[in-house]
Parts: sequence; structure tokens; C-alpha cells
Amino acid sequence: MTTKSRVEFDVPVPMRDGTVLRADVYRPDEEGEFPVLLHRTPYGKRNVALLLDIWTANARGYVVIHQDTRGRFASEGDWMPWEHERADGFDSVAWAADLPYSTGDVGMIGGSYTGSTQWSAAIAGAPALRAIAPMVTWRDPLDGLFQRGGALELGLSVPWTLLTGAAHLPRQHEGEDLAAASRTLLSDFDELASRAYWELPSGAMPAIARYAGPDLGSERVLKEPHTVEFSRIAGQDAEVNVPSLNFAGWYDIFLQGSLDNYEAMAAKGVPAQLVVGPWSHESISGVALGKTGDVNFGLTSSPMMVQGHTNTTELQLGWFDRWLKPSDSGELDQLPVKIFVMGKNVWRDESEWPLGRAVETPWYLHPDGHLDQGTPPEGDEGDEYDFDPSDPVITRGGTLVMVPEFPAGPFDQSVAEQRDDVLVYTTEPLDADLEVTGRVRVRLWAATDGPSTDWVVRLCDVDEAGVSRNIADGILRVTTRPGEAAEHDIDLWSTSNVFLAGHRIRVHVTSSNFPRWDRNPNTGEKPEEATTFRVAHQTIFRDAVRPSRIILPVVPS
Repeated sequence: MTTKSRVEFDVPVPMRDGTVLRADVYRPDEEGEFPVLLHRTPYGKRNVALLLDIWTANARGYVVIHQDTRGRFASEGDWMPWEHERADGFDSVAWAADLPYSTGDVGMIGGSYTGSTQWSAAIAGAPALRAIAPMVTWRDPLDGLFQRGGALELGLSVPWTLLTGAAHLPRQHEGEDLAAASRTLLSDFDELASRAYWELPSGAMPAIARYAGPDLGSERVLKEPHTVEFSRIAGQDAEVNVPSLNFAGWYDIFLQGSLDNYEAMAAKGVPAQLVVGPWSHESISGVALGKTGDVNFGLTSSPMMVQGHTNTTELQLGWFDRWLKPSDSGELDQLPVKIFVMGKNVWRDESEWPLGRAVETPWYLHPDGHLDQGTPPEGDEGDEYDFDPSDPVITRGGTLVMVPEFPAGPFDQSVAEQRDDVLVYTTEPLDADLEVTGRVRVRLWAATDGPSTDWVVRLCDVDEAGVSRNIADGILRVTTRPGEAAEHDIDLWSTSNVFLAGHRIRVHVTSSNFPRWDRNPNTGEKPEEATTFRVAHQTIFRDAVRPSRIILPVVPS
């Protein structure tokens, strides 16, 4: 095993249209041919703080390549998120396979955007691509990247656009114009929580207009719906035949997409593995050493010490050894799914996802804020509240990526629960542990007095001291006839949590979670046009004819 590395900076990588991208190459300092691990990133190829250690990979006999994507940092071309990643991914893999020190076998690494670049190359059918290891990556951009339930992912799209814009401004301006544009962008970013998030219209954000560069894609897709296909993995499964090692976090903004990507490959029969920790987009870096939100899940939950005896570098290298090194091509000797069960705070290996033994169990909303499995009463009038978009429920934790004022993860929800526009339904203390592992859904009977509104539902775990922490949530934007009662299906995505004996299950029903999701003006206007609000009067039904309920995937003990 070699222990030294050789590094080459800004190596040119020609694309089919003549554009030259640039890459840094880290390779074992010895003669021979080695498989290649390629990382394609818009965040700067020198910013390599991802969960695969370069030097360990070199010592294990891998070349590691970090490449600036088109239009970013040292690479030529025009920066337009997602648009060129399939063609450029195909060409970059072919280039890496043809290097004189390459065996011709290429794997890909990285997370978030750089997880998407892996799927893009796989969808494009890059012939030398043997395996991928995407971390915390979406599947459908309208379900967690650009939008969720029809609402805009405002919390992510604005800071992401401004952060990437900081490196893009020198391509747009020079001299004093560059200095002025930089001051404006930095001010907008620093004042997102207090000012810029609140500006209207939410679908054409003034802060993004002031930057005047490419946005994440949330605004572009409102004007040009076809552009959603550039970043969509869903619906492309027929094109993918590459083994994938998928990493997800229970509090990551792309949680459900990561799970669904694994599920789609497993259903197709393409080799796939899944690792899900109690991580957010940030804590998967391992810096928090087991803490996400205000909960310490224990050191063995950290990506640096998964199950107490391995880490994500070793998990990935073991995966690539299987597919990129002929001598390690034996059968996989482990179950394909590894999940962290919160509450009990233990890792568990499973043979499938979702779990076939989980039983979908309804818990009904009842009068006086009760939640139980009994049939709701006859003829109840329901619960009412007013939703004022100018005074929204403020985001507190969850599966999100936002500015520092809004960290992800589980947090005490007492402030939200004291509001008049948040309905709270709670069980009696549980007699025994109750494990909920799988996808959580809500069937909500509701009415509003306007043409459009939002329904937001949150699942919480209330401990014996009365602290209520968020487990999962979801949103649904509806267009309806004023006053008409309708049943709505709200997707809270997935979780794995044991509600311990003595704890209580709690459900919130409200109409906002801002600035994570944009505010519905309750007028029916398009988000890229709406600049005025109206107060909506909301009714939640919970009777025998209109039974609102949360459906929990309960795993028998």
C-alpha cells in the first residue's frame, strides 16, 4: 500500500463543444494504473471538505480528481446550474478513464449538487462509469430542491443563489461595479433573516434580481418549466445501470429523494446500498460529532464513526473496491440498508427499504386537541384559525438548508405551539415503546375561505419533561373553492424514531413555515407576481365523515 501522493493542479479537461474545464488530480506517487474517483463540483475544486479522505484513497490505490464544473472558478464556459451536467459528466468520465495512469474504471463521489452530477453522468450512460456514491441528493427537484408540495423552497434557493453568486460576480463585473455588486450581495445574504427573505414577490425575489445571475433554478422553472428536467433523476431509471451507494440524513433537505433513489435502483435490480443517519445537510460533515439540532444522538451516530467502527471514507472505499477492483469483486457480504433508529439511538441493518413489516396505522385528530386511534365523533364542527401571511409561523428546525439563524434538526417547538394559528393534537403518554420507521402521511380534511392556501403538518415527539421536538413535516399548496371541505394528502417524508414509553405523539396543523417555505398570499396569485396578502379563515375537520388523521408506519416490536 502506497503512502505518498502526487498532485497536479488545473489539468485541462476538454468537453465536446471545445470548452475546457479544469481539474486537480491527486494520485499515488508510484508507477502503475489505478481506478479513478471523480468529484465534479461548482463549489471550487480546492474546497474538498467532503466525506472521502483524499490521502486515504490514494493510499488504497485510487486516483482522486476534483473538477470545477462549467463556468465555475478555473473552468471555462457559462455558469447555468444543472444544464450541462449530463453531457459534461459523460465527457469528464471518458477523459478520466483515458488518463495514462488510469485503469479505465471510474467511480464518482460527492454530495448534494455533486451527488446530482453523479446521477447525471449515470443517466447520460458514461461507459467507463462503474459505480457512484451520491450523498444527500434529491430525486425530483419539485420535491425538495425547487419546491415542496407546490410551495417554493425559499429557505434554500435564496442563500444558495447568493453564495454561488459571490464567486460568479467577477465574471459579470469589474472594477468599482464589482465592488458595489459584492457589497449588495453580501448585505442581502447577511440580512436574509431580517429583511431579504421577507421581500416580495417570493417567486421573483428582489435579492436574486439585484444579484442578476443564475438562480438555483426555482425561479427559472416558473418561467421555463422544461428546465426542471436538467436536474431531475426521477423518470430516468431506465437509463441507469450503475451500482450506487446512497447516503441520506433524517434531517436532510433531500432526505426523501435519497431514499427514493435507492428504492428505484433496488426495485430495478441494480446493485444499491443505503446508509441513513440522524444527520442534516451540515452535520453529515461529521463536525458536530453526533449532534444534530439540539439533540446529541451519540458519537457512534457521527459520519466519522458509523456504528462505532467505521466511517464514510471506509464505507465508500469498500464500495468502490467491490466495483472498481477485479480482485475485490466477490459477493457483497452485508445487508443493503443501514439505518439509525432515533429515540433508541442505535444503528440497525435491514434487508430492504421501505420495511415490509411496517404497518400503516392511523391516528385521528379529536376534539380538545386529542390524538388517538379511536373513531372520531359524529357531526363535529372542527377547529378553526386565521392564517395571516404577514405574521407567519417561523421556521424552527426540520429537514432544511438555510442561513445560520435557521439550523436544521430537532428543536423545541414550544414557541410555535403557543400560537393561535397552530392547532396541536397530542396522545396520552405511551404505555410502551412505539417505533415509527418509514414514510409518514397525513389525510387532512380542511376548508379555507379563499381561492388558495397552504396546509402544513408537523409530527413531534414529546418527552416526559414536556419538551416537544419535531420529527417530520410537510406542506401542501392547494387551489380550492372558498368554503369547500376537501381531503388532502400531505407527505411528511420518512423517519425512523422510537417514541419511548412515557412519551407522547403530537401533531401540529397550521398554514405556514416561513422562511423555509414561501408564504401563500391566499389570493390565488402566482408566486412570481403576488405582492399583497389576505388573511384566510381555516377550518380543520375531524369527525366520522371527515376523519383527519396521520398515518404512521409502525414497526411491530
